[in-house]
Amino acid sequence: MNAIFRTALTATSPPFQINHDHKMLLLGSCFTAHIGQKLTDLKFHAFTNPFGIVYNPVSMAHCLERILAGDQPFAEAELFENAGLWHSWEHHGRFSKPDKSEALEGINAAYLQASEYLKNTDFLLLTFGTSDVFALRETGQVVANNHKMPAALFAPRRLSVSEIVERTLTVLQKIKSVAYLKGVPHFKVILTVSPVRHLRNGLVQNQRSKAALLLACEEICAQLDYAHYFPAYELLLDDLRDYRFYAADMVHPSEVAVDYVWQFFSDTFFDEKTRRLNERIEKIQAAAQHRPFHPDTEQHRTFLRTQMEAISRLKQEMPGLDFGAEEETFK
Repeated sequence: MNAIFRTALTATSPPFQINHDHKMLLLGSCFTAHIGQKLTDLKFHAFTNPFGIVYNPVSMAHCLERILAGDQPFAEAELFENAGLWHSWEHHGRFSKPDKSEALEGINAAYLQASEYLKNTDFLLLTFGTSDVFALRETGQVVANNHKMPAALFAPRRLSVSEIVERTLTVLQKIKSVAYLKGVPHFKVILTVSPVRHLRNGLVQNQRSKAALLLACEEICAQLDYAHYFPAYELLLDDLRDYRFYAADMVHPSEVAVDYVWQFFSDTFFDEKTRRLNERIEKIQAAAQHRPFHPDTEQHRTFLRTQMEAISRLKQEMPGLDFGAEEETFK
């Protein structure tokens, strides 16, 4: 009956698998943040959005180029003040602070951490959100975030497919070459297009913007044998295809939709052993969320001992897993 009312995508296995021994760096839209949080919750080595949420491919490429250089921390001159906060054109608003020094300290701490992390990263996941960008009229710089500055400062435009491909290919090829030098020859890239809708300029413009991203991903994957496309956009738009799977703003995916895409991600990139390990971790995390009515009973003490034993077994099998937060809860 399902086949009559729904066109379902089938997960196809890429020529690689992801497991808990791998390190992943994720950049992109708020959809990236969802996937990154899922990975972190399941104890994968994942570092998400060191510049904060970034929506367009050119800004993402610039982030990666700077991270790869490793010796280009941000300077005070690169910050500007608006509405009582100090901002960076390269960063999301979560880095903005009332104090200039504090903002710069947070930005550079994340930058240095990301530069070190990239050196041994096995997988890079990039989620393109939009090809509609704001460029500073004075310099032509494409900004990652306009921070609600006056519209007169910007020249809005759409990135072309060739521009997205050229900027992305250049930095990915640099990272790949460094990965070989650093002893990570199996370095892979996962590209995806965010299903989050950008409706500021209307539905038609949003679809055209996404079309440029989709075509760019196709071309990048055609040119790089270590780049692979994950159909997050198609899962929401063509597989689920219903407003029930959007949040109340009708723009972002609902929690149910994010879980569905995550399950597809799991089926695509994890082998059976990794999926079983994830299930065991999820059970421990669910137990950690449990709030007993009667914590002083023998039954609850037995429950706590059982969870600590489960953690101990997992740590023996996978010494790299960190259950510090859960252990503190069960104590």
